[in-house]
Amino acid sequence: NSLSPDAVPLILEWCRTRHIDCLYFLSRADDRDTVRLAEDTGFRLVDIRTTLERQLDGARPVQGATGEGIIRGCAPGDIPPLRLIAGAAHRESRFYNDPNFPRELCDALYATWIDKSCRGYADTVLVVELDGQPVGYVSCHLRGESGGQIGLIGVGAASQGKGLGGTLVKASLDWFASRGVTRVTVVTQGHNVKALRLYQRCGFLVHSVQLWYHKWFLT
Repeated sequence: NSLSPDAVPLILEWCRTRHIDCLYFLSRADDRDTVRLAEDTGFRLVDIRTTLERQLDGARPVQGATGEGIIRGCAPGDIPPLRLIAGAAHRESRFYNDPNFPRELCDALYATWIDKSCRGYADTVLVVELDGQPVGYVSCHLRGESGGQIGLIGVGAASQGKGLGGTLVKASLDWFASRGVTRVTVVTQGHNVKALRLYQRCGFLVHSVQLWYHKWFLT
């Protein structure tokens, strides 16, 4: 998460000899020398990675925003509609902020991500259903003995504004609490004010801020 003048030539040569197209660098946000060196070396800022956390107390009900919808576990038949939602629900991410990534491939990335999550990559995927149709999801990952992480969370465009994001976050917290998790984290973009406000309403606090940089070697 930091750079030094001596390390940069070695990093760049390693990438060139292996024909790397794009190098990701997740930087500390409080290291001014690293930020200047990254920018002078051709890295471009594409995202502010904000990690939030919430402590859980298994002895008390989880408090959080709630809205409409029925929460249930993901079923195989949910995967096609969830893929469609995911292909349009994550356009605040760093990949969409980088014009060198074709948008259709970014859409495909998230469609594949939720597909794999439903097939076992995540420990569970919870679905919110309206009128018998899945309209949103949240993927949950267990981390160690008492940690948990929210992976992807998304709601279809036609179902937004109904409080379903809060419903999904609370459902994930309930799921984590039932498995003895005491600390839950989630990552979002620093410019995604809507997501930040959602997590804050559900009791999350900012834990760390980092900077995502991309460097391309296409020329």
